[in-house]
Amino acid sequence: MIIYPTIEIQNGRCVSLTRGRLDEPEIWHVDPLAKAKEFAHAGAEWMHLTDLDAVRGLNTNHDLVLSIIRGAGLPVQLGGGFRSRGRVEEWIDLGAGRIVIGTLAAQEPAMVKDLAKRHADQIVLTVDVWKGHVMIEGWRTTSAYTAEAFIEAYAGTPFAAIVVTDVGADAQESEASLSMIARLADLAKVPVIASGIVRTVDDIARLKFASHISGALVGRALFNKSVDLDEALAVANARAEKVAAFI
Repeated sequence: MIIYPTIEIQNGRCVSLTRGRLDEPEIWHVDPLAKAKEFAHAGAEWMHLTDLDAVRGLNTNHDLVLSIIRGAGLPVQLGGGFRSRGRVEEWIDLGAGRIVIGTLAAQEPAMVKDLAKRHADQIVLTVDVWKGHVMIEGWRTTSAYTAEAFIEAYAGTPFAAIVVTDVGADAQESEASLSMIARLADLAKVPVIASGIVRTVDDIARLKFASHISGALVGRALFNKSVDLDEALAVANARAEKVAAFI
């Protein structure tokens, strides 16, 4: 299973949000680029980066995002405010390993399917779930799609992955979140990355043995040190021990 250490940036700073509340960020006093380099040094295969200001249509973090993409030392899966074909292809050209698309997928499905076909292994669908429905516009609007219908609408689309986020994870037990994400992963025919569920290394262990879940985003837990990245990577990469056969 792949661990995606995650950075969310707002006004040039590393932050964490509770249920997507952009006006109530928890600020982490660390340098974003230095943190990204730490992820690479620890041996992470990928990192996930969300530009929260871009969700609001701002371009203020452009240079910082570019410095992370070009200087982190590992491929970057980039999300935040991708509402047009032009912006998606701009950041692919600038070196982003993958682009994460949510709102655009709900509004322009034909365009997103075409992008996924044109940019093999570089387009990721995000499915942010609140009370069974897909949230869009930075979790500010509830779409008409149920999570199941949204995934089924994209059946056959060659996404690199689908990120499934439990928006309500702060309000419920991790077992309920895991159950929901695992159920949606069973519907998808591409790798599913779990988001909003990892609080401890034990959560990674549980995700690892859930069917069809190929990875997990880990953000806040790394910053508040409830998860150590070295340990998380070790658990994610550990192979199951062979069990002796009974005769």
